[in-house]
Amino acid sequence: MNFPTRFLPRVPRPAGLPPRENPASGPATTRAAEGRGALLARIALFIETHDLAVTAGNLATICGGLSGSHRELAQAFAAREISGEPIDQRWLDTLGRFDPEGQSRIAGLEALMDKLEYSLMRFAQTARSAQSETSDHRGALGAQIEAMAEVALAPDAAGELAQVLDLSRAMLARIEQVEAAMARSQEETERLRENLAKARMEADVDHLTGLPNRRAFERRLVSASLEARAKGESLSVAFCDVDRFKTINDRHGHEAGDRVLCAVAATLNEHAGNACFVARHGGEEFVLLFYGMDKQAACVRLDAIRRAQAARQLINRDTGQPFGRVTFSAGVAEVTEDADSRSALGRADAALYRAKEAGRNRVVVG
Repeated sequence: MNFPTRFLPRVPRPAGLPPRENPASGPATTRAAEGRGALLARIALFIETHDLAVTAGNLATICGGLSGSHRELAQAFAAREISGEPIDQRWLDTLGRFDPEGQSRIAGLEALMDKLEYSLMRFAQTARSAQSETSDHRGALGAQIEAMAEVALAPDAAGELAQVLDLSRAMLARIEQVEAAMARSQEETERLRENLAKARMEADVDHLTGLPNRRAFERRLVSASLEARAKGESLSVAFCDVDRFKTINDRHGHEAGDRVLCAVAATLNEHAGNACFVARHGGEEFVLLFYGMDKQAACVRLDAIRRAQAARQLINRDTGQPFGRVTFSAGVAEVTEDADSRSALGRADAALYRAKEAGRNRVVVG
């Protein structure tokens, strides 16, 4: 695919440096190395030009788009450049939402964790069963040893009986050692299961706002869609984006910007109600699922939350300077309108862009 020259800037080799050569490898290897260097330079310049964060997700998306290795991403990048629309973090996050490879990786990780948890559970069950049987055998063997000891004390007891008694006592001691080791293994297994459960829970939480994160939202979208279709109920989704958040960061600093995100998260969570799932999707963007609501009802609910947020007067506690009105724009779409649940994300995202273009601080239905 051919990209506009401005979109894929050529980075010249610094003056004074000799051309890259590798006689031992030949011209083909040299060209490949130069190609890799040029791609890395384009990625770096792209990130710098559009003021994007250097994260694994961003690098994967940008590399896929600029190199042309991911056809859908390359097309999306070219169309974005041609349209002249802004290339920002939210747009990159939007591309990530439609990355089937990313979703399969998440699903694969979930399956692996499920298998590990199941294996730990089965091991714990086996250890408990074995420990119980060992304890029973130990008790029976102990009683038998006591009976044999009484016989061994008799004057006419044979030397062979004394040897059997010594061997039995050694066996009992060994069984006690095995039982103690199994108890320790069971305790360790339980700790591993608890740590795994804790890790899974922490992996679903956005540590800045305390809300569920994008990973948790992706799973909830799938389960909620299946449940809504099975029950014949409505399900709607909304994307919310804090207005002019970059200006807040530039003027007050990133730490103050983080506190603003926490304040918006608190407003969303407080006013959403039990029939709504609220998550931080990334950056200054939040996502909501409205159970049992069509897009019009969800729009009404979200617009009430928008008004509540716009009415708040936030102040930078470090400087005493007011942030001014902190508002958000949003787009709403109905998940159950068509068979493809993920298409609703595209409609909600497009509606969010229209809300931004119409002046921000509003909710638009897609």
